[in-house]
Amino acid sequence: MCLALGAGAFPTAAQVLPLEQENTITANWLVYKNNTNELVPYVEGDNTDKNAIHQWLQVSPEKPFRISFVAPEGLSLFLNNQLVFVADSTAEYKVDLTPLTHNIESTDGSYLLTVWHPEQRPLVRSFRNARVQVPVSRQSSQPESGVVPVKREIVNQSAFILFVLIIGLLYGALRSSYPADFRRLFEASSFMRPNATMQGAALVKPLTSWSSILFMLAFALSLGVMIAAMQTEVLHIRLLNSFIPASASGISFNVVYYTVLVFLFILIKYLFLRMMAFIFSLEQVAELQYNEFLRTILFLGIFLPLLILLYLALNAQMPQLLLIVFNVAIALMLIITIVRVFATVNTRVPVLNLHLFSYLCATEVIPLAIILKLIVFNF
Repeated sequence: MCLALGAGAFPTAAQVLPLEQENTITANWLVYKNNTNELVPYVEGDNTDKNAIHQWLQVSPEKPFRISFVAPEGLSLFLNNQLVFVADSTAEYKVDLTPLTHNIESTDGSYLLTVWHPEQRPLVRSFRNARVQVPVSRQSSQPESGVVPVKREIVNQSAFILFVLIIGLLYGALRSSYPADFRRLFEASSFMRPNATMQGAALVKPLTSWSSILFMLAFALSLGVMIAAMQTEVLHIRLLNSFIPASASGISFNVVYYTVLVFLFILIKYLFLRMMAFIFSLEQVAELQYNEFLRTILFLGIFLPLLILLYLALNAQMPQLLLIVFNVAIALMLIITIVRVFATVNTRVPVLNLHLFSYLCATEVIPLAIILKLIVFNF
């Protein structure tokens, strides 16, 4: 790959950086044009098939040239087609390029920096100028290279702790203000009976009572915190936090954003069921179906704060395992909900009826597949 570049990729007068920009990495990245020996400007989003990016650099031997970047395992750096660095693990690295150029001949006073990975595109936006602070232990073992892997920072947990407290206070207020509704919703013996009547409970007319709205809001907030935690941990695992910091304000915005989305989804689902029931002439089923859907997710949602506490306790030690637990928990919650909806509707009308089965597939199975794709398989 790199030998092919040496044949025709030499710097021109337009590619030489001004003297005041010596020992400075810029955003002017290049990619190798197919079937030619030319380097063309890199355009983010258009060059998704390029696993190598290049940049002409002027390196002054009297000054340090320190850069930082995110490197997946196996990423390599070349200077004038000579290998100077290979990432032995996925981490953020800081490298001083100046000592690496001592035994490499320059090309008209410039060096071609090549960043290459055998399987994926390098994280271009993570490359920037930096100061290298080499620990004492590193100074004795790697004085020449100046390569320092940086340990992954812990996710900012203050926002999550605050939202967990809000969730606890909200459920506590609901239990003291609406004890009868709380007991009917979260009583295990009642939940185990799919055909249990809900007379006198909040879910008889779920969108017309303040208690049901507050129960839905508590669930939406719990699921919103959980999705935000998943997204934040994915960013850290993929090391995007190196240039997209996970600040407390950013996490709070994500929590509020996902909470609103979940809450609106619950409300819109009612309108969607009413519309589909009218199309299929199954108005008598829509109310029962929505009540069972809401009743099931609210009952299962009471366990989400426990998963969030588990995340706060263990995300630093086992982030990958927690992501799997979160994905499995959300998938099980959605699958259990749809199974209970089928079972409850079957007590009123046999679901083996092709017309009813088609209606349930349109209103439950297809939305389930979409949600699993957006939340579970996306994280």
